[in-house]
Amino acid sequence: MSAGRQVFHDNRGLLFSVAYRVLGSAADAEDAVQDAWIKWSSADRSQVADPKAYLTRIVTNLALERLRSTRHKRETYVGPWLPEPILTSADTADAVTDSESVSMAMLVVLETLSPLERAVFVLKEVFGFSHAEIGEAVDRSEAAVRQAAHRAREHVRARRPRFTADRSQQREVTERFLAAATGGDINTLMELLSPDVTLWTDGGGKVRQALKPVVGAQTVASWFAAIGTVTYQGVQPADMRAELVEINGGPGMVFSAPDQVIATVTFDFDADGRITAIHNVANPDKLQAVTDGTAHDIGTR
Repeated sequence: MSAGRQVFHDNRGLLFSVAYRVLGSAADAEDAVQDAWIKWSSADRSQVADPKAYLTRIVTNLALERLRSTRHKRETYVGPWLPEPILTSADTADAVTDSESVSMAMLVVLETLSPLERAVFVLKEVFGFSHAEIGEAVDRSEAAVRQAAHRAREHVRARRPRFTADRSQQREVTERFLAAATGGDINTLMELLSPDVTLWTDGGGKVRQALKPVVGAQTVASWFAAIGTVTYQGVQPADMRAELVEINGGPGMVFSAPDQVIATVTFDFDADGRITAIHNVANPDKLQAVTDGTAHDIGTR
């Protein structure tokens, strides 16, 4: 392997981590990383003093371009737009900061930022780049980056309160939820849900899903208790399989038919371990990364 290829290979995981957090799409993030390789392989690398920073700058700009170009598509999306889920490694789940920054709930919040604010937030708050380094990456003055970082940070804090994450409790609750949902145990589901829990379902107009958020423990519990009794997309309940996996840095569920992944389900928890939000991705266009079975290391170093 050539020196240039080796450098890119060593930083590939980091580049995907940056692009995925900026874009919320595994497919688009992979494309951005591939485009970064093309630019890297044709660049005059003799003038590059810091390959990691240089590559980060390339992939950030490519991700920003993609984010801006997909903005209208997301705004006209059928039903709620949710990020494309990815399988993550257990090491990521153990790093609370890394897992929180790639959680479905956080990516949904990041979707409400402007493209520039999102990129600045990701580079500053998640990856620890300085304002000056970010300015070079996004072609803005250091002062402009500071302002964007402040706006983004305040916006995220207002919409994403931080709780102490008890990983074992989250996994236990997810395991109980899976057993209750597949067994039609509505009483246990009610125990696990916050009274004002919200279920967000993303079918993208491709499959049958709720086009508006489903709110309230009773309604959400009834929704999931029916899973084992209804046919979905031509799949009989007896042919559907549910398993517990690591998705976006935390415990989640994957529902599968014999020949395809049907949906993923992830959770947001309050300080007491009750489920406050559920993100259900069923748009088949967004399930390829999970179908592929690759567990991503989305660490920040």
